[in-house]
Amino acid sequence: MHEISGWRRALLWPFGLLLRLWGRSLRFETSPDDLRAYAKRDVPVTMILWHNRLFLAAEIVRRYRGGRPAYALVSASQDGAWLTAFFSLAGLGTVRGSSSRLGREAASALVETLRAGHDIGVTPDGPRGPCYDFKPGGVIVARRTQAPILLIGGEFESAWQLKSWDRFYLPKPFSRVRMRCEVVMPEQLADRDAALTLLRERLVALNPDRQETTRAA
Repeated sequence: MHEISGWRRALLWPFGLLLRLWGRSLRFETSPDDLRAYAKRDVPVTMILWHNRLFLAAEIVRRYRGGRPAYALVSASQDGAWLTAFFSLAGLGTVRGSSSRLGREAASALVETLRAGHDIGVTPDGPRGPCYDFKPGGVIVARRTQAPILLIGGEFESAWQLKSWDRFYLPKPFSRVRMRCEVVMPEQLADRDAALTLLRERLVALNPDRQETTRAA
């Protein structure tokens, strides 16, 4: 298991500060129904969002989840070590494991995190895509723990969009983001294949892509 510490971790501190300031500059717009869904804190939840909306994760936790610890699955590799250090500076925890396959060990770690009373975050099309391809990992974990799912949506008023596999969104500082959220209860996940179809359709609907978004190099 690779770890980042000492001066290498210190190198990331300015980027973590930049991320926090950038995120706090965004103007989130949320309807009362969406806000109630985001604020469901009676039990730990699995938050599911597309990989290209990952920039919003830290602010979602800070603004809507009432300080409840949240953890994301990150690879045990050297690259994952850097991402873990960066996430910690942004206020997010990590669970280390195979993020590409969500194997038995990683799934068990996420299950244990939920049962300990913490939220988890899953990007169903990560870490390598294809974009908007809903892999079953998050559903497997939610079914095993009977945890509700929060489907996360974000529509950007103005953003740069990278030429990466996921067309990653970087919202411009001080811009508006229309935030959406939908709760899916455990009983809706009884049929795994039907649940995968439902979740992908709802997540696509919650995350409309704006054609006028500026692409970055």
